[in-house]
Amino acid sequence: MNKKIGFISLGCPKNQVDSELMIKKLSDAGYQMIDTPFGADIVIINTCGFIEAAKQEAIDNIIEMGQYKEDGDVGKIIVIGCMAERYKDEILKEMPEVDAVAGLGINGDIVEFVNNVVNEEKKSEYPNKTALPLSGERVLTTPPHWAYLKISDGCSNCCSFCAIPLIRGPFRSRKIEDIVSEAKALADEGVKELIVIAQDTTRYGLDIYGRLMLPELLTQLSKIDDLRWIRLLYCYPDRITDELLTVMRDNEKILNYIDLPLQHASGRLLKTMNRTGDKESLTALINKIRSYMPDCVLRTTFITGFPGETDEDFDILSEFIDDIGFDRLGCFAFSPEEGTKAFDMENQVDPELASHRGEVLMEQQYSIFTEKQEALIGKTVECVVEDYDGYSDSYSGRTWMDAPEIDSAIRFISPKELNIGDFVKVKITNTNEYDLLGEAVR
Repeated sequence: MNKKIGFISLGCPKNQVDSELMIKKLSDAGYQMIDTPFGADIVIINTCGFIEAAKQEAIDNIIEMGQYKEDGDVGKIIVIGCMAERYKDEILKEMPEVDAVAGLGINGDIVEFVNNVVNEEKKSEYPNKTALPLSGERVLTTPPHWAYLKISDGCSNCCSFCAIPLIRGPFRSRKIEDIVSEAKALADEGVKELIVIAQDTTRYGLDIYGRLMLPELLTQLSKIDDLRWIRLLYCYPDRITDELLTVMRDNEKILNYIDLPLQHASGRLLKTMNRTGDKESLTALINKIRSYMPDCVLRTTFITGFPGETDEDFDILSEFIDDIGFDRLGCFAFSPEEGTKAFDMENQVDPELASHRGEVLMEQQYSIFTEKQEALIGKTVECVVEDYDGYSDSYSGRTWMDAPEIDSAIRFISPKELNIGDFVKVKITNTNEYDLLGEAVR
């Protein structure tokens, strides 16, 4: 066959895992996977469709590949993933440069689909989205020492602002033995850090076991000898249980790091979002987390400009951020998504005001973050080596407090030569905006 495929994966880590599964299938079928679209017989764009910015990124990539196609630098263009699932044949109608579109359910039959596209002019298929494979062999697109571990797909929370349930379907967990088997295989390949992901990680197991099974899963994963770090992303606040916190505290491989997307602190707005809680209950939750793990690193995300957000609501959120002192924080202006309840709610907030409020919160968080970074000066922390700069004879990496691709970095010198993926103790000597500076301990 020897056809060349360039694969572009957009969006979240969960989408990246989907891409890794498909790349493995296509490679095994004889397709040659290349790192660049230039010279590819086929370009596959695995799209995100979560918010407007993600859709625009996908559209920009399609337009760019269309120009390459017109110039003769690429062959056919296939669009798959979340945006393809959401907008289906509209993509073919609106973007004539696209040769084929397929929904999420095609991932398991991606080889047959691509084979057909090679021989046909235009093609579209939209199998049941629940046919999306949840497991299988992968070709890692992350560095060899860390990998994402997807434990479920879909979502059943139905937050009023979120299109994920519409796009990816209901929450579906993998069997615990299947996940542990994959984790062992990844460890055998040299992976030292697992980042556990799902649309709602803390819901894991409820659909197939009848109870929350994340604590049991983490316990099993922590028994894998060659793993060093296990990190949790996307934890829903309602399901942060005492059992989960106990497991995290008592297993040294499970990092005291929780990604806890809270979205807001106004109880009135959270109810409209179809979420629970308010400033008081969320404060109590975080206090409980810190009582179990005083050094726990908390990452969160908030939405500004949700329909009906008043100055008072915004003040509640701002005060909450000051009171809690999050270690890591992201903020996004509300994006009205078709098909969601929030799309045509009354009292829509002006987009410019929503963006301004987000900027105010990020400036506020920068002060908190800077103070926390400076408090680390003089301390020694465990880090993983990610890169080496020969010009300055220094290394860059991440502390245990930082997730790859979303958090900060540390740059440091070392008295001895290190390899990518090595774990090393680093004494922090200074800060440089978002990054830390340090020296490896002999």
